[in-house]
Amino acid sequence: MTANMLPFVKMHGIGNDFVIIGPREAIQRRDWASIARTTGDRHFGIGHDGLLLVEQLASLDALADFRMRMFNPDGSESEMCGNGIRCFAKYVYDSGLSRKKQLRIATGAGVQHVELHVAGDSVDSVTVDMGIPEFSPTKIPVDLPGDYIVNVPLTIGGQTFAISCVSMGNPHAVAFIDDVQTVPLEQIGPLVERHPWFPHRVNFEIVQRHSRRELTMRVWERGAGITLACGSGACAVMAVAHRQGKVDDIVTIHLPGGDLTLEWNGGDGVQMTGEAAYVFSGSWLPDPSREHD
Repeated sequence: MTANMLPFVKMHGIGNDFVIIGPREAIQRRDWASIARTTGDRHFGIGHDGLLLVEQLASLDALADFRMRMFNPDGSESEMCGNGIRCFAKYVYDSGLSRKKQLRIATGAGVQHVELHVAGDSVDSVTVDMGIPEFSPTKIPVDLPGDYIVNVPLTIGGQTFAISCVSMGNPHAVAFIDDVQTVPLEQIGPLVERHPWFPHRVNFEIVQRHSRRELTMRVWERGAGITLACGSGACAVMAVAHRQGKVDDIVTIHLPGGDLTLEWNGGDGVQMTGEAAYVFSGSWLPDPSREHD
């Protein structure tokens, strides 16, 4: 293998796909933002919604077992990713880095607790405690007055949305509409993401309510664009819907890539359960002419 080659594993959580870099490579001093941009290109690279670095923590007394860093395809670093952390946990267990069925994973949004559901000798699905939703505008952040941002009209791209905001360790703007398929998300999404209300940009979820136990959502992810799924986005939708009395404590959310089960009682952390799967593994050889695109 050429010395510059970077081994990786490609995984997905209900269609939200990631390139995972193991701990031996993750400790190297590399321009990970640039690598995320080049590997994320679906024509000239590997293609992914996020680059995940697996970092082993030195101390057995550490607050967490591992650290997860995530870089978006545009090179920006994200605080947290719900689908990504499920893939991360499956990678850690299946590769033998840990055989624990409960892990503490440090992220930019704090330490996340995950429970691994094992079938045979590999992880089948993962439940993640995604933490307590934060509705304070200053902590999301969103530059609007008030204690909570609930159904605030936002007219953008020729349409008006009733926006509710929440943080799941990263910022989210949620809008309930009659039919999620009618919104040109590829046009509206980037306008909402970079709207002046959101100083750190924002993830944008549009949601269709079917019943108190069933929702459908589409998402524009900050730094990634339209994706087939977003775990933190699904948790944000659950938090907003529950707070507004639209749903029960357990909900199935349908996303383009598959379904997630969300559980929240309005007080504790939001629990998210979903699958994680391998796609392929390989080694990536950087192209010096594109490495800083």
